[in-house]
Amino acid sequence: MTAIPYFFTIDDDGHYLPSKYALGRWAPDMLNGPAVCAAVARSLEHDFGLDDFVPARITIDLFKAARNAPLEVRTRAVRAGRRIHISEANVCQGETVVAQATLVQLRRATAPPGQEWHSEHPFDPPETEGHRRWYGSTDAGWTQTMGDHQNGSRKQLWAKSIPAVLDTENTPFVQLVMAAEATSLVTNWGSDGIGYINCDLTVAISRLPAGERIGLTADTHITSDGIAVGTATLFDHLGPLGTGMVTALGNAAAQIDFSGH
Repeated sequence: MTAIPYFFTIDDDGHYLPSKYALGRWAPDMLNGPAVCAAVARSLEHDFGLDDFVPARITIDLFKAARNAPLEVRTRAVRAGRRIHISEANVCQGETVVAQATLVQLRRATAPPGQEWHSEHPFDPPETEGHRRWYGSTDAGWTQTMGDHQNGSRKQLWAKSIPAVLDTENTPFVQLVMAAEATSLVTNWGSDGIGYINCDLTVAISRLPAGERIGLTADTHITSDGIAVGTATLFDHLGPLGTGMVTALGNAAAQIDFSGH
C-alpha cells in the first residue's frame, strides 16, 4: 500500500515539522508555498476561527525562503468586532520571521435586495476518479500530465490537496488556501516553464468550498520589468467561489521546466 503524502507532523510544542512532501522545486532545502500557506491557514483558523463568520480574505506575505526545519506560527487577534474579526500570524524559524499573514473574517448577513451582476466564469472540470491533479490549458485541454501544458496558453488546475498534517483531515478553509497557492502556477506558467516566484498570496472568497476538489482558472497575467501580477478564479463543482491573486518576481536563473513531468 502506498503511504498517503502529507506536509507536516506536529511536535509537543505545536511546531510544524516538514515532511519530504513539503519541499519545493526552487531549491533542495526550500519548503513549497502550499505547505507554508497551509500552516498559516491552519493555525489562524484553529486559534480564531468563528462559526458565524466567513474567512473572507487571507493575505500571506512570503518574503523569505522557509527552509527544511521546524516552523512555529505565532498568532494574535487585531480586532474582534461584531461584524469583522481580524487576526495576524508570523511564521518563524527560530527567531527569523519567514512569512506573515492577515486573516479577515466577516459575519454572515442577509444579501441586500435588488438585481445584481455576477461574474460567470466558464469551467468544466474533468472526471477525477483516482487521480489527485488534473492540468488544463486552452491548447491541450485537460490531462493528468504537466508536460502536456508547457505552452503559452491559458492554464487551469483541478486538484485534491494532500493533508496539511499527518492523520488530520483538511478543513474546507485550509484546503482552499492550499489550492489557491497554485494561482502562481496557472498564471505564470509559460512555454518554457515557470520563471516567476511569488512573494505573496491573497485569497478572497464569498463561501467555503464544497467537496474535496478545488479548481483554478487563470484570469490575468500582467508583466513588466520582471514583475508579474496574476489573478485566478477559484471554483468547486458548484461554481465560482472566490479569487486568488499573487505578485511575483522574475527568477529566470532557477526556471522550473515541467516538460518532462
